[in-house]
Amino acid sequence: MSELEERFGAAAKACDDTVVWHARRGPAETMALLAQAADDLGIEEWDRYGAGGAVARLEGEVAELLGKPAAVFFVSGGMAQMAALRVWCERRGSQRVAVPDLAHQLRHETDGPRLLQGFRFETLTRGWDTATADDLRAIAGHDRLGAVQLELPLREAGCLLPTWEELTAFSAAARDLGVPLHVDGARLWESQSFLGHDLADISALFDSVYVSFYKGLRAVAGAAVGCDEDVATELRAWRQRMGGTLFGMTPYALSALVGLREELPRLGESVAWARSLAAELVARGLRVQPDPPHTNTFLVFADGDPDAITERVAAFMESERVMPCGGWRPAQAPGVAMTEVTIHGAALDKDPAVVAGWYADLVAPADR
Repeated sequence: MSELEERFGAAAKACDDTVVWHARRGPAETMALLAQAADDLGIEEWDRYGAGGAVARLEGEVAELLGKPAAVFFVSGGMAQMAALRVWCERRGSQRVAVPDLAHQLRHETDGPRLLQGFRFETLTRGWDTATADDLRAIAGHDRLGAVQLELPLREAGCLLPTWEELTAFSAAARDLGVPLHVDGARLWESQSFLGHDLADISALFDSVYVSFYKGLRAVAGAAVGCDEDVATELRAWRQRMGGTLFGMTPYALSALVGLREELPRLGESVAWARSLAAELVARGLRVQPDPPHTNTFLVFADGDPDAITERVAAFMESERVMPCGGWRPAQAPGVAMTEVTIHGAALDKDPAVVAGWYADLVAPADR
């Protein structure tokens, strides 16, 4: 870790308030919240190896929200996605999986899905493009794919989403070709307002739906896959094979239940606030992707040296004890810096125009 990274991390940890992500909550506070939630929700029994208790309650609520017959809880999102794709590939007798080249499995899992499961990933799209039905049909031997996966939203592209019309056309094409369609919906909760349909309508376009609990819903950890009952049976078998059926998973499931009640209803406000902030940033000469944002997460670009901007952000945090943004890094274009902004409840009591002014001062473009 560089000296600048150490300074930035220390300054962020010392902040009393934040604009980005969730306000910090320590272990003792979290455990006290979960104890109260167990009492409020009437959770009196531990699950045992994922059966009963808070896990059963959570799986039932998620299945209902997604409009699926069943849902299976996993303590790890990476494991959940591997299990879902493994089920489809086993059924199809093909390890070929079509994904965007920016997919999480290709960017952040140290090649685990390929090495552990034998998947042969094939490129569905490249760069900042959302997949279309034509992209699926353009894959050679598309009718022999084990599965195809979309990521809603495409995080590496600033949480970019397709239109509803593009999404329904893609789903129809996958079904015409007989290819199982899985969605990496780690931020699906945050995508609902842009797509303009409820979660059940969105989920109906897919054969399996992965959702995460520790991002927008602020859970300790965990994920679930919504699907048909027969798929759920196979998912539970793969969860056990991969060592994911722990003796007790109640704390993780309980924190997800809290997130469904406390965080999910506020995500629409977070998306709206993020769009207001993005508009204020653009008005001050910064650039955002997408413009306007599709979810509560987007990318910000500015001319300048990323280390110099990060140093100014660190100094701001040391002085004001408020974290306005994360660190900045080089963009692909020379002389351009970028950062990812994710908005949750901690930002909602702030004025987007004031925050945008902070960003403009921290970036300090040449024409200011």
